[in-house]
Amino acid sequence: MNILIMSNSVLPVSKYGGTERILWWLGQELNKSGHKITYLAPAGTQCNFGRVIIYKPDVSLEKQIPADIDILHLFEKPQEPLSKPYIVMIQGNRNDFDDFDINTIFVSENHAARYQSSAFVYNGLQLNDYGKPSFTNQRTHLHFMAKAAWRIKNVKGAIDIARKTNNKLAVLGGYRLNIKMGFRFTPYPSIRFYGMIGGEEKNHLLNTSKGLLFPVLWHEPFGIALIESLYLGCPVFGTPYGSLPELITNEVGFLSDKKSELIKQVADIGRFSNKKCSEYVADNFTIQHTTKKYLKYYEMVLNKQSINAFPPKLKEATPKFLPFYE
Repeated sequence: MNILIMSNSVLPVSKYGGTERILWWLGQELNKSGHKITYLAPAGTQCNFGRVIIYKPDVSLEKQIPADIDILHLFEKPQEPLSKPYIVMIQGNRNDFDDFDINTIFVSENHAARYQSSAFVYNGLQLNDYGKPSFTNQRTHLHFMAKAAWRIKNVKGAIDIARKTNNKLAVLGGYRLNIKMGFRFTPYPSIRFYGMIGGEEKNHLLNTSKGLLFPVLWHEPFGIALIESLYLGCPVFGTPYGSLPELITNEVGFLSDKKSELIKQVADIGRFSNKKCSEYVADNFTIQHTTKKYLKYYEMVLNKQSINAFPPKLKEATPKFLPFYE
């Protein structure tokens, strides 16, 4: 097949970029499987395994699709009729009651169910990008990995858990002083902030971490940080919201909406096997798993079948912040 993948960000990403990583890895794996890849993406995008077309926001999408394309992989609902078959990959949450496109695919069972759909594909990692996990490294700290400025990610809760278990905490995705969303300053020397990092620096911090603290206050659609951390041997301690209960088993982590219970489990972190955490991801959450499932959905729309019986729509509104008890 000739597959066009659309991105609203320059590819490949240099640091984190969850959705962008999935689009890039997906293109790589599809190409390895014998498919031809075209990226429709902003200026600056480069690709050594496929064609790149620079997206022009002032030109209709239909006019930018080459005639040889068989199917489109989009990241948002098209605003115009398209002559080519397509699917829409949705990675985030939406709180309005507008219809999604009928060919929308979500990223977890919970994510889909909240919009009255059953169509989902789990995200998966390109394991080669992470090197070989080490199970003999000295593990010196816990880590938090998300946009710390977003209150729904709850870096404050992670800091409390780390301090009350006498652990150092590496915050990947935030800064000690944040004034963009209200004045916030974290004075504790045991909490170290690394900003947005990627590559070997991020892999090293995860490979020497005891575990991931992920006490989110919203329904997490998937959370690539979860499987990245697990693959590098880190059990996950988080809240039971969104996709977490279907991703985090008792063997690789612990979930609770009570801070006191998470503190108790982190204090007993030695009961988790770094090796089993890593094997769990290798067995279930690789880009090869992801690609095979998207190919099945591609076949559906190529055969003129809709992904959903009706356009998905939010089932019910949820609070801005889900509870996190002491």
